[in-house]
Amino acid sequence: MQDSIKEFSMDFFSLKGKVAMVTGGNTNLGMAYCVAFAKAGADIFVPHFLPDVVEVKDAVEAEGRRIGFLQGDLTDAAYRKAAVAACLETFGRIDILVNNANIGLFAPFEEYTDEMYLKTVDIGLNAAYSLGREVGLVMKKQKSGKIINIGSALSFTGDTGCPGYVIVKHGMIGVTRVFANELRNDGVQCNCLCPGFFKSDVNTGVAQEIVDRVAAQLPGGKWGEFGDLMGTAVFLASRASDYVNGWAISVDGGFTSVI
Repeated sequence: MQDSIKEFSMDFFSLKGKVAMVTGGNTNLGMAYCVAFAKAGADIFVPHFLPDVVEVKDAVEAEGRRIGFLQGDLTDAAYRKAAVAACLETFGRIDILVNNANIGLFAPFEEYTDEMYLKTVDIGLNAAYSLGREVGLVMKKQKSGKIINIGSALSFTGDTGCPGYVIVKHGMIGVTRVFANELRNDGVQCNCLCPGFFKSDVNTGVAQEIVDRVAAQLPGGKWGEFGDLMGTAVFLASRASDYVNGWAISVDGGFTSVI
């Protein structure tokens, strides 16, 4: 029997002593990642744009973990550097980065302006690359780290009315593979977590016919709950995924596997 079989432990999934930075971690799926990591033992740092941080702060501290914040705009290079510096000053290290922040701007193709496209790509893709590179260089010095880019079911498929979002989510897989290769000899892994359709504030206004059409392609006929993502996020952030690198993992209820 190989020693690795005997050495394996459920402790491989623990994040005790780790520090996780989650962009946009004060709302929706980002909050779920923060709470999942806190439950696994990590302290949390949240670069955020929207002001309300009370709910995630209370949830993380209820797990006995610490949490820090810095509000700003991730498209601003100075803010990105300040967020990394603030996390290092507060906790001394960054073990996990989740590039979660994004924006969805929707309109018929004829009305989808260049401004809408550029804003979506600047926040969802360009800022993710720039922050990921900044944090990746910190992890390179540490000789350890996990970068989790947040993709989507639309990383593999197309849709109408959201060209910027589809391009961003396809691009996140490319960014993931760049980081995975550039940092592969430094103890750093980068993977892309691709959620499907989840109940959140972002899609509360989605037409019922779209909700029903999507649900018809899902086992059990229902959209995902935030908790459905938390286990996969912890896996990708933990030692248990040390041999997983440059991959995109769908948590979509089977949506992208159905014709």
